[in-house]
Amino acid sequence: MNRHKVYMQRCLQLATLGIGNTYPNPSVGCVIVHENKIIGEGFTSEYGGSHAEVNAINSVKNKTLLKQATLYVTLEPCSHFGKTPPCSDLIIKHQIPKVFIGTIDLHQKVAGRGVERLRAAGCDVHVGCLEDECKAQHRRFLTFHNKKRPYIVLKWAQSADGFIAPSDEQRNEVAPVWITNIRSRQLVHRWRAEEHAILVGTNTVLKDNPSLTTRDWSGSSPIRIVIDKKNKLPKNATVFDGKVKTIVITDSKSEQYSNKSLIYEPINFEAAIPEQICEILVKNDILSVIIEGGSKTLQSFIAIGLWDEARIFKGSTKLNYGIKAPEIEGNIISEKKVLSDSLIIINRSN
Repeated sequence: MNRHKVYMQRCLQLATLGIGNTYPNPSVGCVIVHENKIIGEGFTSEYGGSHAEVNAINSVKNKTLLKQATLYVTLEPCSHFGKTPPCSDLIIKHQIPKVFIGTIDLHQKVAGRGVERLRAAGCDVHVGCLEDECKAQHRRFLTFHNKKRPYIVLKWAQSADGFIAPSDEQRNEVAPVWITNIRSRQLVHRWRAEEHAILVGTNTVLKDNPSLTTRDWSGSSPIRIVIDKKNKLPKNATVFDGKVKTIVITDSKSEQYSNKSLIYEPINFEAAIPEQICEILVKNDILSVIIEGGSKTLQSFIAIGLWDEARIFKGSTKLNYGIKAPEIEGNIISEKKVLSDSLIIINRSN
């Protein structure tokens, strides 16, 4: 691996530190090098805060070195005023002569303009260093702006004999029935902290009364998306506790009393439901969503190929009968053990 790729790899490591805290911005990593030594580095702050380039430049103690330095960044520096001034202007201000960029920013306000701005100022710009890795890192952001929909992760746990949940007759209480072990559940909470939103159907709320938060992991809880066609969910359900922003997908207009933490979004349930849900998520600037159930909701997205990644746990216990797990086909990219559970990660075939 050449030295430029080594420094970009460090940028990718830094970028992972902000995932889940920067939405709707991407979590970008940046490194500044002078005479083959890193003199500054940073990643994107929480939304409204500084971008990676700003944090990296601010971390350089001797700013005079910037005129002979090289800046590496996973995503094209912005060229427009948003919550913060353009990063490309700051790079130009400090006369950083060379910049290596992982991948172009597809946001309509950037889309190559940052590169043009830097080159017009005399900066030597190189695009495409570890491009595939940088695109994978920013897959949520790039999917949102390229496909005009959130990046969609499907997740479920199924028993050794292929059931996602017991039948109603097997249940003794309104609470989750755990198929997986505690280590797998902790991993799921980490995933929740990484995604912008989490989606479940009506029956999942009625039968499990989930909180859909990150109780077993340090990180922000995702925005909750709940399907409630007829507004039949009890108002004392945990998803309505006001602790996390919640969006309710409904077709009823009788109780659409939206406020800051609870938003009602009506759709036509006689039309394509997954596509309409995606339109609502885009409307609310949600870059990614992890769909955790139930089987009907998951299968509705699978049926039309509206998903990017599936994460499937297979527990060691048997339920003998109940609700069958969704059926899915794709490219297996990972298969490993999590204590007694198996975890399979699948990408959708293009």
